[in-house]
Parts: sequence; structure tokens; C-alpha cells
Amino acid sequence: MAFASRDRTHVDQHFGAAEGFVLYAVDAERARLAGVLEFAPESMDGNESKLAQKIEALKGCAAVYCLAVGGSAVRQLLAADIQPMRLDAQSAIEPLLVSLRRAISDGGVHWIERRINRDDAEDRFERMAAEGWDE
Repeated sequence: MAFASRDRTHVDQHFGAAEGFVLYAVDAERARLAGVLEFAPESMDGNESKLAQKIEALKGCAAVYCLAVGGSAVRQLLAADIQPMRLDAQSAIEPLLVSLRRAISDGGVHWIERRINRDDAEDRFERMAAEGWDE
């Protein structure tokens, strides 16, 4: 999971103008800091290439939380299989991680279930390929 954050503890930035993202590996039991990405300060308008750089850097993330995200960024994020999550107000990252762990454990959140099912299917096919099979 990625969180657009200036201070590394709150979601406090617009996706396109984000100067940083905090990355966490999250499962049902824990959330582990996986890294921090930093970008040069940019304005929110213009410079469409900034989106591609950020999206490329977020490859592998299931979702990105931010305060705002434009339509072009939403389309590009979804095409990269990253769920954009827009928050209405600045939010601490820790409670979001708790909610994500609960959703992974309990289910009921469509995009999380879809991602888990897809990842499980990919893992199953990789295991089958590694084991080999006879027809």
C-alpha cells in the first residue's frame, strides 16, 4: 500500500503533486514499512509526465491513498492495477493500516478481495508450473 505523505505519518498530499509516498506491506496480521519514495516538488497542473513517473514507482502496490487525484491519474493508476483511494481530509496512516488489516482478515471490501483472489490465483499457477505436471 502507498500513502501520499509529506510527513510520513499522515496522508496529506494530492497524488499528482505528492513529494513523497510511504509504502507498507500489509497482511491480516501486520503492516510493515516497506520503503519511502521521494519526488521533487511540482505544481498540481501541467507536467503530465510526473504521473507516469509516480505510477511506475508505485508498481506492485495494491492501492494508493491520497487527498485528491485527477481523472487522468485515476485512469492511469487503474490501468497499472493500482486502486486510487481519495480521502476527504488529512488522515493518520496508522488507523488506515489497522482498517486495511481488518478488511484483509474479515473481507467485505471488493477491491481488496479482488486483489487477494488474483494474487492467490497467480501464486497457485506459479506453484503448479514449478512442480510440473503430466498429461
